[in-house]
Amino acid sequence: MTHLHSKRLLEPGAGKVLAAVIGLVAALSLGAIGQAKAASPVGSSAGTSHRVGTSAAADAERFSDRPHGFASLAGGTTGGAGGKVVTVTDQASLAKYAAAEEAYVIRVSGAIAVEPFGSDIVVGSNKTIIGAGDTGGIVHGELHLNPGTHNVIIRNLTIRDSYVEGDWDGKTQDFDAIQMDTVDHVWIDHNRLTHMGDGLIDLRKDSQYITVSYNRFSNHNKAFGIGWTTNVLTQLTIDHNWFTGTKQRNPSADNCAYAHLYNNYLSAQVSDGDPVWTYGNWARGHTKMVIENSYYDGVQHPYQADATAELVQRGSILKNTTGRTDEWGAAFDPREFYGYRLDPAAAVPALVKRFSGPLQRIGRS
Repeated sequence: MTHLHSKRLLEPGAGKVLAAVIGLVAALSLGAIGQAKAASPVGSSAGTSHRVGTSAAADAERFSDRPHGFASLAGGTTGGAGGKVVTVTDQASLAKYAAAEEAYVIRVSGAIAVEPFGSDIVVGSNKTIIGAGDTGGIVHGELHLNPGTHNVIIRNLTIRDSYVEGDWDGKTQDFDAIQMDTVDHVWIDHNRLTHMGDGLIDLRKDSQYITVSYNRFSNHNKAFGIGWTTNVLTQLTIDHNWFTGTKQRNPSADNCAYAHLYNNYLSAQVSDGDPVWTYGNWARGHTKMVIENSYYDGVQHPYQADATAELVQRGSILKNTTGRTDEWGAAFDPREFYGYRLDPAAAVPALVKRFSGPLQRIGRS
């Protein structure tokens, strides 16, 4: 894959103009006209209070079928766009189209039970796998992206229930919901990932240009791990996700070149008396992490960093939290890479509860 030396891949000024336009539309639709900062330059916090609107314009922003953040850079992520659209209802059909050499948009209708328990569905390059409405899903199985896989979209699915009773730490198996090794250009959006054997998402071994947005991570120990490498290459955006009833790796980011976390909601953390390994966000190794306008409710160690990492936090809300809130180093400026609009931290719980996870209107056609 060719990597451009310039950080900003948009035309000069395009990111800020686009973000300002999006911010203005969102402010109007969400009833926040009085908060002029909603249309401020990219990266402004837009205040701390916000009324959640119900207009079509507000909804459209949450349902966009185009990726944002790092997955939008260096050529972007289009998945199976341009390929044949197929609808699958069984494991054999899903496995066939997911692993095919050709581009496909694969609509998953209903819950597909995978056998043997914990087995992989291998996903090849140039694929979109999307739940048809809010009932599409995979039970007892994993979506697995092998090294070299690129240009994949995973949306609007529930992936659940490969947990092995008595193995809370996931030591007897490697049953993830989504596992990716050395991949690039992947967008994971509007999924519900819950009660799996090992990790909900394992993003490993120098994967690049990744966006993880509007997902629900729940009822699990190790939610979202990033790393398994000594190289410092991975770039990813993590926004508008809800981590609830999870213990650790929310996420844990090891040796990430750039990890941008914003408008995420962490709540109802597992309370098991563990003083170290129950935590929220962790910048590990040589990671550069920026956290913006997130909301931590009842979380031990909301955000922490190794001495070798850099972590910048701004605008987040801490409620009933304890433990570490590390901040040191300059990290990086996400605005040098792409435009984005921040929701106010106070609005995050309501927004994420409403818009994260599978939604009925996505994948219907």
